[in-house]
Amino acid sequence: MYVIFRCDCGRVLYAKKGVATRKCTCGKTIKVKSRRILKKVETARDASEAVQQMQEEIHGGTMFRTAQEVKDSSLQSKLNKMY
Repeated sequence: MYVIFRCDCGRVLYAKKGVATRKCTCGKTIKVKSRRILKKVETARDASEAVQQMQEEIHGGTMFRTAQEVKDSSLQSKLNKMY
């Protein structure tokens, strides 16, 4: 069984039931017991899919971009503002 919860930074995380703490990518260590459980699922795969879906609902798309894509889109937006 896996539990799904949110960090203070807004990121949705999951942890195996019974785990005391979980570290978020923002750097904060979270006590799982003190968090409100948003959802419970059976497998790690289900937990991963649920987190992706929730992140997409909250923050928009979950697609990752390469550094080159970010650089290109940043340059393109600067050019669009100039002209």
